[in-house]
Amino acid sequence: MTYDAHDPARLAKFWADMLGRQIAEDAHGVFLPGTDAQLGLRFVPSRAEQVGPNRTMHLHLTSAGQNDQHQTVATALNLGAGHLDVGQRPEEGHIVLADPEGNAFCVIEHGNAFLAGCGFLGELACDGTREVGLFWSRALDWPLVWDQDQETAIQSPHGGTKVAWGGPPVTPKKMRNRQRFELAPVGGDQQAEVDRLVSLGATQLEIGADGAVELADPDGNEFRVTAK
Repeated sequence: MTYDAHDPARLAKFWADMLGRQIAEDAHGVFLPGTDAQLGLRFVPSRAEQVGPNRTMHLHLTSAGQNDQHQTVATALNLGAGHLDVGQRPEEGHIVLADPEGNAFCVIEHGNAFLAGCGFLGELACDGTREVGLFWSRALDWPLVWDQDQETAIQSPHGGTKVAWGGPPVTPKKMRNRQRFELAPVGGDQQAEVDRLVSLGATQLEIGADGAVELADPDGNEFRVTAK
């Protein structure tokens, strides 16, 4: 997953401290490597501003208990996060925060059965239709682990972080998304991977200066296939 950021190094440091990961800088930005079961996060420079409501991806962090949830919130606030009001009700157990660049994330209450066993970075929650959830299941070869009431979720065969789409209504797309997926070509063959994704329902948009091919998924969300 890639974030546009005004200060990629600062935002990467925040998330590295939150997730207990090491930072690796490369030609594409500042990277927090993941594993087969945990998403990697990349932060790239951008001057684009968030203008009004737009489609988002946001992270859900899990809790081993109530005290653990409070400690995670306290750690985030100490690192530069802030509380965020998105209309959550007082009786809801999760706590909504914003990272230092305003990206929302949630600290989920203990006992959430859906995220049991997913690890600390339990979920990437996305705005999107059932169709786009099915597309990404095929694109990543990750099985569906939820498909109900137009909501979908997928998960690596190795377990770990789930990626979920909340179904309609989907926020209208007004600008380029500030968060998006970035894929490495399967087998190292970029064009073959682009052709495969197009056959699954993606639309090719453009080729970037770094050689990455930008596409859009069936909901119009941008994503990239890197040159290598």
